[in-house]
Amino acid sequence: MTSHVLNICFHGIGEPGRELEPGEDRYWVTHDQFLAILDEVAAWPAVRISFDDGNDSDLRIGLPALRDRNLTADFFVLAGRLGEPGSLDADGVRELRRNGMTIGTHGLAHRSWRGMDRATVQDELVVARDRLVAATGGAPVDLAACPLGRYDRRLLAQLRHLGYTRVFTSDRRAAHAAAWLQPRFSVRRADTPASLRAEVLTRPGPLRRGRLAATGIAKRLR
Repeated sequence: MTSHVLNICFHGIGEPGRELEPGEDRYWVTHDQFLAILDEVAAWPAVRISFDDGNDSDLRIGLPALRDRNLTADFFVLAGRLGEPGSLDADGVRELRRNGMTIGTHGLAHRSWRGMDRATVQDELVVARDRLVAATGGAPVDLAACPLGRYDRRLLAQLRHLGYTRVFTSDRRAAHAAAWLQPRFSVRRADTPASLRAEVLTRPGPLRRGRLAATGIAKRLR
């Protein structure tokens, strides 16, 4: 059994149903591009698929494609967008659950979780989770994905204290399968199956490995 896993994260697919945040379009892919990349990564060993933000394309496009390929995924939903145009509603969250998908939290307002005051911690890490638990019909929500890929040791301690069993980042490297902190590769608009394969499956050289490791350590310790 492999000790590593490749976490591949999608965001929006197709035409957005809402106004995008600055820079967010970098992570939206076309329908055909999504299907091609999904077919590519599904053939890799030890892959975990996830979707961030709770866009309605998760349900309209992502779920049918996953079911057609007998795949499952983790869906990290922004609780503050539930029911808004272009985003999942509670019925959509339950439909994902009914089809064997896991629901995790991406917070309330898609803001950085670094440097939060007490009230913001309550909103982002507790209230958001409670809303998603209610949306699922009472299923536990114990996975979290850090918005914007930002975190520090104070945040990680808060997430552990609140009982999150696994936390996902955007650190673009392979993860240890059993680790609590899970780096991911986010799929970007410029990606193709070939470009993603070259980046993810090619072992980085010593210099890049050192930089990636140093970045992760710096985030965890600051």
